This record gives sequence, structure tokens and C-alpha cells, in this order.
Amino acid sequence: MALLPYRKRFRDLDEREVLALAISSEEEDGRIYRLYADRLRADYPASARVFDGMAAEEDTHRRALIDLFTRRFGAVIPPIRREHVAGGLSRRPVWLVETLGLERIRDEAAAMEREAERFYLEAARRSTDADTRALLGDLAAAEAGHRGTAGELEAEHLGQDARDDEDRTARRQFVLTWVQPGLAGLMDGSVSTLAPIFATAFATQDTWTTFLVGLAASVGAGISMGFTEAASDDGALSGRGSPVKRGIASGVMTTLGGLGHALPYLIPHFWTATLTAFVVVFVELWAIAWIQNRYMETPFVRAAFQVVLGGALVLGAGMLIGSG
Repeated sequence: MALLPYRKRFRDLDEREVLALAISSEEEDGRIYRLYADRLRADYPASARVFDGMAAEEDTHRRALIDLFTRRFGAVIPPIRREHVAGGLSRRPVWLVETLGLERIRDEAAAMEREAERFYLEAARRSTDADTRALLGDLAAAEAGHRGTAGELEAEHLGQDARDDEDRTARRQFVLTWVQPGLAGLMDGSVSTLAPIFATAFATQDTWTTFLVGLAASVGAGISMGFTEAASDDGALSGRGSPVKRGIASGVMTTLGGLGHALPYLIPHFWTATLTAFVVVFVELWAIAWIQNRYMETPFVRAAFQVVLGGALVLGAGMLIGSG
């Protein structure tokens, strides 16, 4: 693929341009760390302090690079940024960064430092100019040093107790935002569609008609559950997280729960399709009981009894109505 006209290859940059790129990169990384800190401050104050410290460290490196640049090349720094250089460093857009969870933010920060170090090391390896190699090597060492600084900051601000507390908060947020609405959707989709699907199946004994009814019931229930979940709570007071995320989790899992026992009716033979659907229903109901036990801490026996009994009653009602 041809390069965009305004992008320049890294190997074609001179030392002045490389140093200008390093300055803008340090500045951008500092802003990203401050964004992480702001994103985490309310729920994870200890981790926020770690990223505040990393941002301050980036500022220190940026000032040192600016001092070096002005000594060698003067006070005018070319406005070279990452997106101006082909094969250069890349960072997530801000609207993606703001949606990341705690562990993803930690992983992203570590990846930023590794990527920057590899980038400068590779550039130094390709360079034939001694001064340029030394400059790029110094930049790589600085990026490697950031990881050591991050470890020191974590030791200072993020002890084991604080990390355990933040991990529990992160798990709770994951359950509230994704697991709880997703589980409600899966239960609704798996159980509420049993009656119309199996009533249609036993009334018509036509697999294609049964599949269409199941598809319509599943998609309709998914749309309804998704919008209901998203509109029921904006998450500001309850702390349940983004209504969009919860709506997606609920809507998708509702649809999948219904489609699980609708898809077997793509099999043309009625009893083969029906027996397959029975097996799928059995797996769905036990999966719901496992999720309740795993994430909602519901005793497994109680969860299994509630889900399997409820599903069996709805299934029996559908078969009875269809047979009648």
C-alpha cells in the first residue's frame, strides 16, 4: 500500500526531526497517563496516583529532551508527531482509552513503554550515523527506565491491600456492568422463548415455521431487553456502569439465549431437530446456573433448582399448548 503523501519514513528523519518526534511523543504519553489517572481517580485512587507519577516522569524526560534540542538545534522545534511518520508509534484514540477497565489500562501503559523502547532500539539498529545511534539508544534506555519508575511508583502507592481492594472493585464493576444484565438477558432469552418455540413445534411439526417463530421471538426479545436495560438506569447513582454497555450485554445475551434452541429447527427432520433442541435447552439452563454460582455467588444447588425447574415448567407449558 502506498504511503500517504505527508508521511515520512522514520529512517529518513534526521537527528533534529528524531529529537522533535521524541519530544512530542513524551508530551502525548504524559497526557495519556493523566487521562488514565482521571479515568481511575474516583474508583481506584491508588492506581490514579501511580499514573500521576508516570505523567510527571514523562514531563521530566520531555524537559530534558527540550533542553538537549535547544542546545543542539536552537529554540524552534518542528511540530513532528507520531502520525506524521510511517511505521512510527501508535496510540489508541482518546474515545477508546476512556472506555478501558483497570486491568486493560495497566496493560496498555506497559505496552506503551515496550512499544516505544522497541521502536527506538530498531531505529538505532538501522542507523549508520554514530550520533544518531547514540541518540536513539538514549531514548530507548529512557523508555526502559520508565518501566522501572512505574514499578517504584506502584510499590509506593499501590500496596497489596490497595491492589486487592481495587481488584475487588474492578470485579464488582464487571459483574454489575456486564455479567448481571447479560445473565438476566440469557435467562429471559432461554426461558421465555421456550413456550412459543415448542408450542409452534408441536402444533405444526414444521421445522422451518418453528425456526422463523424462534428467530422472531429471540430477536424481538433481545431488542426489547436491550432497550429496557439501557433506559432503566443511567448508572450515575447506582454505579452499575454505562447504560450502553449494559443494554448491549442484555440484548445480545437475550437473543443468543433464544436462538440456542431455535437454530436446531434448521434441521429438516422434526424429531431430530426437537431432540437436539432439548439438549441445547439442558445445556443453556445448566450454564445459567453455573454463571449464577460463579459470579453472583448463588449456591449451585439452589441456582440449578430455580433455573431448571422454571425452564421445565415453561417448556412443559409450551409442549402442552402446542399438543392441544
